[in-house]
Amino acid sequence: MTTRRNFLKGALASGAAVSSAAIAPPVCARETKSRPPEALGLLYDATLCVGCKACVAACKAANDNPPEFSTADHLWDTPLDTSGYTFNIIKMYRNGTMETKDAEVNGFAFMKTSCMHCADPSCVSACPVTAMVKDPVTGIVSYDPDACVGCRYCVVACPFGIPKYQYDSPTGKIGKCELCRHRYEDGHYSACAEVCPTGATLYGRTADLLAEAKRRIALAPGSMTVYPRGKLGGPDQSYEGPVGNYLQHVYGETEYGGTQVLKLSAVTFAKVGMPDLKPEAAAALSENIQNALYGGLIMPIAVLAGMTYVAKRNVHHEDDEPADKPGKE
Repeated sequence: MTTRRNFLKGALASGAAVSSAAIAPPVCARETKSRPPEALGLLYDATLCVGCKACVAACKAANDNPPEFSTADHLWDTPLDTSGYTFNIIKMYRNGTMETKDAEVNGFAFMKTSCMHCADPSCVSACPVTAMVKDPVTGIVSYDPDACVGCRYCVVACPFGIPKYQYDSPTGKIGKCELCRHRYEDGHYSACAEVCPTGATLYGRTADLLAEAKRRIALAPGSMTVYPRGKLGGPDQSYEGPVGNYLQHVYGETEYGGTQVLKLSAVTFAKVGMPDLKPEAAAALSENIQNALYGGLIMPIAVLAGMTYVAKRNVHHEDDEPADKPGKE
C-alpha cells in the first residue's frame, strides 16, 4: 500500500535522479561584466554634502512620487529609507558629541542612498521576464512595469537593497532610481545632481567621474581646489573650496564588479552604511546556475517526469483490487 511518505520519498528520489542526469555538466561562473564605455552615472562626495536633502525633494518631483511621513503631524516628507515611492535619500552617520563634520569620532557625516547601476546587476540577472534591463550604451538599469509579474526577485537579489515594491497598491510595481532617463529628451539630467547646491552629487560619464574622484583624493587635505557642479562637462557652475580628508578609496570603482554611481567619503564606508563587497558580482555565478537549471525547462520537466512516474507506479485502480478485500462486495 502506498503512503504519502513513500510517495514523496519516491518522487523526490526519482526527480533528483532525472534532474542530476539532465544537468550533469558542471556550472562555472562567467566573467563579471564591465561598465559600458559610455556609461552614465553619478559621483557623490560626502565631504561636500550639507544634508539639505534638496536632492530628495527634486527626485520626488521628477518622478511624480508622493510624500512619505514618519512623523505624527505629517507636515513634510520624511522618508527614513528608500521605498517604492522614494528613490533617493540622504542618511546621517552620528558619533559621540557630533562636533566635527566628516569625523568618525565625535563627528557626523552624510551618505546618499540610491540605485548604484551596477556594471553586472543582480536585479537584471534575477528577473525572469526582463522587466529589469541594463542599457548597453548608457548602462542605466531601467524597469518596465508592463513586463513585471511582481515576483520581487530583484528585491532579494540586490546587494544594496535598492529595488523596492509598492506593497500598498493592488497593482504595485517596483520603484528605483533610473537616473531620470525620462528627462534626457528635454535636455535635463538626473534631478538630484541638477539641484545640488554644493556639487556633492555630480552627473556625467562614469569614466570621467572616476577620473574626477581620483583627482580629488590625490589632493592634500585642506588645500583649495575647484569643484564642478551639476553636469560634468556641462555649463560651468564650478566654485573653489577646501579639500576634505578623503579615504583613499573610490567606492564603486571595483565593488561588485564596479558600479556607475561612485562615492567619496572621509568616514569609513561601512560606518556610513555601504556594504563591503568583493570585486566579483554574484550575478556572474547565479545567472549560470539559473540557466543550467531552468534553460529549456530542464529542471521542471525532469522533476515532473519523476513524480509522474512514481505516481503511475504506485496508484492502483479500484478494478485491480482483490475481490475479497474487506468492505468489497
